Amino acid sequence: MSYDRYIAICKPLHYGTLLGSRACVHMAAAAWATGFLSALLHTANTFSLPLCKGNALDQFFCEIPQILKLSCSHSYLRELGLIVFSVLIGCGCFVFIVVSYVQIFRAVLRIPSEQGRHKAFSTCLPHLAVVSLLISTSMFAYLKPPSISSPSLDLVVSVLYSVVPPAVNPLIYSMRNQELKDALGKQMTGLLLKL
Repeated sequence: MSYDRYIAICKPLHYGTLLGSRACVHMAAAAWATGFLSALLHTANTFSLPLCKGNALDQFFCEIPQILKLSCSHSYLRELGLIVFSVLIGCGCFVFIVVSYVQIFRAVLRIPSEQGRHKAFSTCLPHLAVVSLLISTSMFAYLKPPSISSPSLDLVVSVLYSVVPPAVNPLIYSMRNQELKDALGKQMTGLLLKL
């Protein structure tokens, strides 16, 4: 998404050639492949761990840190290697996003009209907010020290990074649609009039 915004704002005349269907397929394939590889490696490693503290988790889905708490083996080095692999992939994506947005903000600040700057920022800031929420909560979930870990905190954090961004994304991107804004405004006005 950051690359799409970068091309749309910084190189609008080249948008069709730089972000054609072939480029989109390559980017989607790369994202799916790295996600699949990471998930496959973590799953294979998790199933090889012996569990001696039961098999019940205080979560609504199995997360790696929770499963490691149930393990009685000290094979954390394998899992640490996989976490380092995931962090490197995540940091690479994060650096790409930051570089894209620095270039975008530099280009937007050079736009002479206030309306043009507002339009450019309004297309970028929702994406940046969702990505920031996802990255900050997932980093907190996986990199926090065990001393501040509690089942309720772990549950809240896991919901924040796994449920909220995918749920908020369609809302954020559809709110740019004027027809949807008008319909939502009518609904809110109708609700207020009933009260």
